[in-house]
Amino acid sequence: MKKISSILALFVALLFGLMACSKNTSSSSSDKLKVVTTNSIIADMTKNIAGDKIDLHSIVPVGQDPHEYEPLPEDVKKTSQADLIFYNGINLETGGNAWFTKLIKNANKEENKDYFAVSDGVDVIYLEGQNEAGKEDPHAWLNLENGILYAKNIAKHLIEKDPKNKDFYEKNLASYTEKLNKLDQEAKQSFNNIPADKKMIVTSEGCFKYFSKAYGVPSAYIWEINTEEEGTPDQIKTLVEKLRKTKVPALFVESSVDERPMQTVSTDTKIPIYAKIFTDSIAKEGETGDSYYSMMKWNLEKISQGLQQ
Repeated sequence: MKKISSILALFVALLFGLMACSKNTSSSSSDKLKVVTTNSIIADMTKNIAGDKIDLHSIVPVGQDPHEYEPLPEDVKKTSQADLIFYNGINLETGGNAWFTKLIKNANKEENKDYFAVSDGVDVIYLEGQNEAGKEDPHAWLNLENGILYAKNIAKHLIEKDPKNKDFYEKNLASYTEKLNKLDQEAKQSFNNIPADKKMIVTSEGCFKYFSKAYGVPSAYIWEINTEEEGTPDQIKTLVEKLRKTKVPALFVESSVDERPMQTVSTDTKIPIYAKIFTDSIAKEGETGDSYYSMMKWNLEKISQGLQQ
């Protein structure tokens, strides 16, 4: 009798185990929308809107340059399986070695059906002296108004692909854009209080054009966009001569570039480097700047504080 009870108990345990497995499988991640983003900034925006309703894969790792990248086998696999792909556009991932163009072609994905530029609708700014396709400045997200536009585009396409979660996406979008808009308004007020002769953001790469336009802060830089020619003696000399004619109190260096060229500029001008700021990537999880909101908050606060020295 004791033996029969033990067998019965084992059978019941196995039955419950099978039921649990079945339940987990039915609600597993395989039922979720599979979404791929090209970089950590777009991934964070998507996460804020979609939460746990999607399976999310971000291609370019945190801290790496999205201009030039070589996709890994995992990236190729995830892109091929994706229901929805978000990329920045404006010649970011499609410029240089055009890694995204190759990736999407190999995955047999169709534009505006499977993959979408989150920058759709941005008022594009071009590299200095240029006004043609392939010469766009891609760093539109450094203006929070554009970040809000990115978020709206992401939500729109999530809803198109996954209408059953429409209310969830719309609620999160409203909360997220309200937070970004508040930060944007605070920043504009902060920069209004800086004297004109101190108002200039100086960085290694010339990626703050959208920022400059949004917050009324002119920008200067060593090189214009990431290339093999970065921090040459002529580039440094040109910037040093420009800065000697100003009262700019602080320099800034991006978290994703070599600090040495800016250190040379600092030595030659006797203007201190005030802070590291974010451009092409958020920070690693748990560190300051590990979301789009927090990286922009850090940038805005540090740049404002540095120029008020």
